[in-house]
Amino acid sequence: MDVQPLTDLLAFAPWRTKSGLSAVPEHWPYCNAAKRFSSVVMTKTDWSTWSELKWRRRIETFGDDDRPVLAAGPQGAVDTVCQLGELTDKGRETTLALGERLRHLYVDQLNFMPRIISDADIIYLRATPMSRALDSVQQSFVGMYPSSARTASFPPPTIITRAAADETLFPNEGNCRRFSQLGRAFAQRTADRWNDSKEMDYLNALISKWMPESSPRVAVDSHPRLSGIMDTVNSTLAHGPKTRLPSAFYDRKGRDIIDKIGTEEWFSGYKESEEYRKLGIGALVGDIVTRMVGSIEGSGNDGLLEVAGVEGDLGKGRGEESDIKFAMSGCHDTTLAAVLSSLGAFGGEMWPPYTSHIAVELLKDESVQADRSAPSQPAPRQSFLGASRKKTKPSSTMMRKSMHDLTAEEKAKLQGYFVRLRYNDRPMIIPGCKLPGKHLEGDETFCTLEAFKAIADKITPRIWTEACMEGLDKPAFPRSPEPAGF
Repeated sequence: MDVQPLTDLLAFAPWRTKSGLSAVPEHWPYCNAAKRFSSVVMTKTDWSTWSELKWRRRIETFGDDDRPVLAAGPQGAVDTVCQLGELTDKGRETTLALGERLRHLYVDQLNFMPRIISDADIIYLRATPMSRALDSVQQSFVGMYPSSARTASFPPPTIITRAAADETLFPNEGNCRRFSQLGRAFAQRTADRWNDSKEMDYLNALISKWMPESSPRVAVDSHPRLSGIMDTVNSTLAHGPKTRLPSAFYDRKGRDIIDKIGTEEWFSGYKESEEYRKLGIGALVGDIVTRMVGSIEGSGNDGLLEVAGVEGDLGKGRGEESDIKFAMSGCHDTTLAAVLSSLGAFGGEMWPPYTSHIAVELLKDESVQADRSAPSQPAPRQSFLGASRKKTKPSSTMMRKSMHDLTAEEKAKLQGYFVRLRYNDRPMIIPGCKLPGKHLEGDETFCTLEAFKAIADKITPRIWTEACMEGLDKPAFPRSPEPAGF
């Protein structure tokens, strides 16, 4: 078994100092971590000694007459004020709880992960460049492996990050020109479809009185955008009464309308366009499959070569671990919906709520490995949920080779493996996996690895940075439907 959870960032403070809505408090007092920060500091100029500096943060801003003043919450708090987009206390609580749920499932119930670890080199941890993503990964890791489950000599775990220009753990419009083009085109189509609708009239009757004078009408492309209003509403709902909006913003019908339109604006492209899927989230899907195949091969391409090793040495874990069993990435709500939509598993879903996560599980039917010449007889569910893998080092690696390019011998290595996609603990069905022979007999939620990889291959770019610069003079919408998940 191999598990790769993708976790949403959960509760965080608004992105902008002034959201554009007159009813939104400017400073949120929900970050108690600001009183408990610590930094690594050098204590000798020969680089031989390092220590830790504990400090508290206060945020300065402009006063009414432009003089510097401390930012304060609605009731005057200055030591717990959040930075824009920072993971709040509620976000830390829920990410910690997510880690505890993962421990309950994969440690306590399935006995898949060890109860106590002496290092973290069987776990691949990754976060986007946004600080709240790193915070969420750290909180979830501590929830899954608290100090009582780590030995006294436990070394620092490795957490992988990337530069913003290289980031594929979220749809990266800022560093992919063609994807930015596609995103604008689909957003404009949504605006054209909904801005003058009766649904938008309903929203304006509810909340337009709080819109700024420069953009008085609520619209998909208003300032703030409709999706930005949704983000603010969701953030306020996750926190206390000090930062609540007027009750009109929480009207059930109004929220359903905003959710429907926002989901269409941001995610319809993944459902309709193979190019959109490939540029928006395909590189991440390719990484997930690469780690699965690397796990089967025992090649180190399951993430071991990135997280393991002592002082720059690569290849084996600090406790002689030879493979990765669990990979956890701190990402965003747009990541989760993009992955699900691109695999055809997001139909009828609402915008991912806070505390959302996806678990991509790789499972093995041991009866296939026992005798490849015998007909496949899948083992009972409980036997391959807890199965171990016996691997030998290959002479070559499949890496990102497509199913079409694999040799017969390489394809045989993938037989007997199944992939299950769980969204908020709910198994999801990928359309292409419903076909005969593409899933575990009797359960369409278990997709054969061969079928899953073939679907993923179609949306995995050969070189993402080059693909981002191609097709800039082409239409944004495909000539004919290109349904996802096949």
